[in-house]
Amino acid sequence: MSKPQEETKFETYSTSICPECLNKIPMRIYEENGVIYLEKTCPEHGKFEDIYWGDAELFKWIYKEWYNAKYAGHGLENPQTETVKGCPYDCGLCTQHKSHTILGIIDVTNRCNMACPVCFAYAGAVNYVYEPTYEQIVDMIKLLRNNKPWACNALQFSGGEPTIRNDLPQLIAEAKKAGITHIEVNTNGLRLAQDIDYFKKLMDAGLSTLYLQFDGLKEEIYKKTRARTDLVQVKQKVLENSRKVGLDSIVLVVTLARGVNDKDLGDIIRYAVENHDVVRCVNIQPISMAGRARKDEMRKMRITVPDTIKLIEEQTNGNVTRWDWRPVNWPVPISKGMEIIKNRAYPEFTMHPMCGAATFLIIENDKTYKPITQYVDVDKFAEIFWNIYYSGVKGKRTMAKMKMLEFLPMVKSPLIRGLLKDVITKGSYEALGKFMRRIVMIGIMHFMDVWNLDLDRVQKCVIHYATPDGKIRPFCTYNSLHRNTVEKQFAMSASEWTEKTGKKLNEPI
Repeated sequence: MSKPQEETKFETYSTSICPECLNKIPMRIYEENGVIYLEKTCPEHGKFEDIYWGDAELFKWIYKEWYNAKYAGHGLENPQTETVKGCPYDCGLCTQHKSHTILGIIDVTNRCNMACPVCFAYAGAVNYVYEPTYEQIVDMIKLLRNNKPWACNALQFSGGEPTIRNDLPQLIAEAKKAGITHIEVNTNGLRLAQDIDYFKKLMDAGLSTLYLQFDGLKEEIYKKTRARTDLVQVKQKVLENSRKVGLDSIVLVVTLARGVNDKDLGDIIRYAVENHDVVRCVNIQPISMAGRARKDEMRKMRITVPDTIKLIEEQTNGNVTRWDWRPVNWPVPISKGMEIIKNRAYPEFTMHPMCGAATFLIIENDKTYKPITQYVDVDKFAEIFWNIYYSGVKGKRTMAKMKMLEFLPMVKSPLIRGLLKDVITKGSYEALGKFMRRIVMIGIMHFMDVWNLDLDRVQKCVIHYATPDGKIRPFCTYNSLHRNTVEKQFAMSASEWTEKTGKKLNEPI
């Protein structure tokens, strides 16, 4: 991939909110000294500045190629709320939302068996217990499945710590019964390291993937992020137990914080490669910011997607360069082309291209690895699928299907060529899973906070919370604006909960 040519300084405008009063205000996004900044001014609370993206060159290349109408979504056919106050206040999803749900999230509790300093949402911190009933969770699953035109088929049970619920296996079974094909559990791993019988119950019920909190391979990291010094062995035990129960799909979820674990990404990737029999992905999440800072201070604190990409390039000795990554909406033409080939709907990843980036590492037999861009011209690959889609739209479905195999000679590895052929010709979850088991995906997802909230990104979000009030809300607005209000509608005080159950907040029930 050649570097993009030098262009004029970037500038555009969007809408954000004031971090103090949460009112909507205009936002300018602009380039300065090789960095993309944002600035916004509230009439009451003054001017706020932040880093939008840490690499202007990479930003402009992605913006030019992937921020356009071809990658736009069309929202839901059956939104749950009307537009009254406008985005981001009418989340439900409302009529202004432009993308359907790719991954649904249901928080099954806010209780936890840990008390991490980086978390402010667990029951011990907010002093109330939010724990939807079994029936409410089943209704939320149905809510996600009733989305049109795409019925959500991927669900994550989250929290708090979801494994603190003894009925989690039954909830997984309910999701499977409702038609959810991919079910994740977001966990710190404590119970799964200690209780393999419970782990096996999750598997037997239909668990697809563990979304495992994994901040690094040094105990001093966890001392800072989780206030414990025994978690490296816990994570290792979860992998061992995964092999015993037959789970071969773990995502290592890294909360990335400058000065804490930003020098450890290379080691985490090497660990994933060494354990690729069970590790499918490393998902890096730069920590959301809190507090107010001037631009020069914020530049030292904020880690953005391209900052993370540069760290990985350095820590893999250039094995994975910044040009090996593509934005999270890159798969759109694949979905559209497959719809023509298989004559059925596929989920469309129509999120904003600045929400995140990803690459695939192909694992060789000797456990060395190379990014997929060294095996396949991924941009030509995408172009072929656009051609398939447009041929199909014009009614030339037979020609479209013939175009399907044009990419095969472009794949340098016979193994990867065969796996990709199965994915395209079969178009099944099983074929995709077989391909994924030969690779390790590295993803970066930068969730927004009140300081860098961009409503253009919000309206294209595809990761949505379902809640007991019958609403579906984008990830970033739920966590920045709506969580406390929603939870308090269905919560009881921590003291009332402990008196009612006779349990401590951190005990399973």
